[in-house]
Amino acid sequence: MGTVQDYLFHLQTKGFKLSQEALGFIMFGQKYTGASDKIVQIAIEATLKHQRDFDGSYFIALLEGLKRDHIEDEKSAQAYVRRLES
Repeated sequence: MGTVQDYLFHLQTKGFKLSQEALGFIMFGQKYTGASDKIVQIAIEATLKHQRDFDGSYFIALLEGLKRDHIEDEKSAQAYVRRLES
């Protein structure tokens, strides 16, 4: 989808309005973990699906898990998230 900002705009057009605090967590998490835009987008989507709202601590923990496991591509990130769902 492009950049994290593009993805956030896409979410907004779908009716998801994230707070300034949530946006801050997203930007902090990306810088803290060095995650790519695509990995951050997957983490945002997973956070919204699992938490039904944006939970900053869940999002950061998810990004940290992806970093800890050296997951850097979309396919592996989606598999990681699927493992969490089961």
